[in-house]
Amino acid sequence: MADKADLFILAEHAELMKKLSAWDIAYHQKDAPVVDDATYDAAKHRALELEQKYPELAKNGASQNVGAAVATKFRSFPHSVPMLSISDVFDEKDVAEWFNKLTDKDVFIELKVDGLSFSARYENGVFVRGLTRGSGAIGEDITENLKTIPDIPKKLAGKFPDIIEVRGEVYMLRDDFIALNESSSKKFANPRNAAAGSLRQLNPAITASRRLSAFAYTYGELSARDWNTQSEYFDRLESWGFRTTRQYARRANTMDEIQEHYNHIMMTRDKIPFDIDGLVIKVNNIDIQEKMGARANSPRWEVAYKFPAARAITRLNDITIQVGRTGVLTPVAELSPINIGGVVVSRATLHNADEIARLNIRVGDMVIVQRAGDVIPQIIGVAESGNGEKFIFPEICPVCGASVVQESGAVARKCVNSLSCPAQRVGELEHFVSRKGFDIEGLGPRQLELFISRGWIKSPSDIFTLIENYGQEIKNLDGFGEKSVANLRDAIARARDIDLHRFLYAIGIPDVGEVTAKILARAFGNFDSVRNAQMWKLQQIDGIGSVMANEIVSFFTDENNSRVLDDLLKYVRIAAVDVAMPDNDGPLAGKKIVLTGTLSNYTRDAAREILEQMGAKVQGSVSPKTDIVIAGADAGSKLARANELGITIWDESEFVKNITLHD
Repeated sequence: MADKADLFILAEHAELMKKLSAWDIAYHQKDAPVVDDATYDAAKHRALELEQKYPELAKNGASQNVGAAVATKFRSFPHSVPMLSISDVFDEKDVAEWFNKLTDKDVFIELKVDGLSFSARYENGVFVRGLTRGSGAIGEDITENLKTIPDIPKKLAGKFPDIIEVRGEVYMLRDDFIALNESSSKKFANPRNAAAGSLRQLNPAITASRRLSAFAYTYGELSARDWNTQSEYFDRLESWGFRTTRQYARRANTMDEIQEHYNHIMMTRDKIPFDIDGLVIKVNNIDIQEKMGARANSPRWEVAYKFPAARAITRLNDITIQVGRTGVLTPVAELSPINIGGVVVSRATLHNADEIARLNIRVGDMVIVQRAGDVIPQIIGVAESGNGEKFIFPEICPVCGASVVQESGAVARKCVNSLSCPAQRVGELEHFVSRKGFDIEGLGPRQLELFISRGWIKSPSDIFTLIENYGQEIKNLDGFGEKSVANLRDAIARARDIDLHRFLYAIGIPDVGEVTAKILARAFGNFDSVRNAQMWKLQQIDGIGSVMANEIVSFFTDENNSRVLDDLLKYVRIAAVDVAMPDNDGPLAGKKIVLTGTLSNYTRDAAREILEQMGAKVQGSVSPKTDIVIAGADAGSKLARANELGITIWDESEFVKNITLHD
């Protein structure tokens, strides 16, 4: 029997899920990943370990997650068949554990192409809609963009089903990636980012101007099937006009054959003209695939056998210290530039003092740098010692000269001067005016540093009197003038009206990012209610754990924070609108719906997202005002309460029927 998680485990899992959510949004929505694959995989692996031992954590955990919510700039549609992710395995032992459980040892091995997943729907052979993976339940509409890619036929050739959703990967050849970066003012970090950024454009002409390629490898909704194996499906794809990775694929019946192919592809991957990060191993027989089914977020009949991260050796020239907006001092490795997987790397994070000690790393060492298709590499070891001096972590802040402390039990070391340290003030205010916050164009890091250094901005409220108090002085500064000051005045004026979730994000509550800010806004509706919320009420909200609730309460009860907020509220107007919900013009507009039990084809978050896209208000508890209760397997007290009140109840088939009806 599984143990019950204690507060420490709950806190660790909540922190992991916060990081994974932020990393998913950066990767899937913004095409700008902020951590390498190895860091992401390690965090996800740990979260899954905890969820296996403590099943109550799985409700909104990594085992339920597929991607990230769709970006608001795109139209969105539900996937008629959920677009799941693939479970990752990292060594031969893990693959063998999966393989040995198979009743049929005939497997088909494909390349895991490092690109952006797509789903292309064909009706009577004509391409009618293209979607990204999105959250797995809902995808972004990229129909017109996919039409610009030659590898995706607008009309299928030969014999085909009446309805089929062909799924695959859009990618960019390395040569095309290099040519794009040479000709473009915007530099992409790697081919995957270039492909994703090119595909997720509102203007299809931009997509058409980039040389994108695509492979197909699986399918979603299907009206009829005349193939029995995955290898036969590749035959159909090619007959319809798609490209596949058949050239690099093979069938296998033993672990030795699987490992032999893995080693061969890994050793020759540089000769493959596009980026891959592993192999996908699938049960070849489709009937067996369907019998094996899927977990909440991944099929049981396939695994992704990942390659080790790309590595290189270079010299460590220096270790510098960055001070973040929360006062944390982060050591950064300054490296002799080295090309790793098509990206020139000159800096790498060293995380903290403990990591430097663990690696026993010193200036002058030749170090092993690891990068997994990402923009933030890491040092994993020393290849050759340079016999340099041991690094001494600073005891005073390199920015303001204040003391550096390390709280009991904490790894991070922080500058104590939270109110006056320029680095912290600039970071906090940069966060405050960012696009997700007050979105004040013209107040970037350079301008903030300048105004702060002159004493014109000391706290957020000073921004709203900046032009009134110092407009003439700003006009006389280099790089400014009448027009730029007028533009800044207008931007500040526009920022006085702000949505609640953006305000909550902007003020910098610890652990409260964009997603949590929206959860709070949806739960409370207005700022005063959030500000005065008690611990017990915060802990009742899905997505707000005890650790985060404590951070929120502590933030609002701090005297200095209260003073800053009171000053700020004199200048801004916060819209008391449930901004996390879409405009209520959908087919379920205004309906109050409660989800209970377990749906077989949708996670709770995916179902919530679909309902909200259709205009519904998804609530956590049943009341006389509830319109519909959607009851999955093992529904309990909420279903009983709904029956008592005579509320309309949908089972999963009724839920699917209604969302499909309005597709």
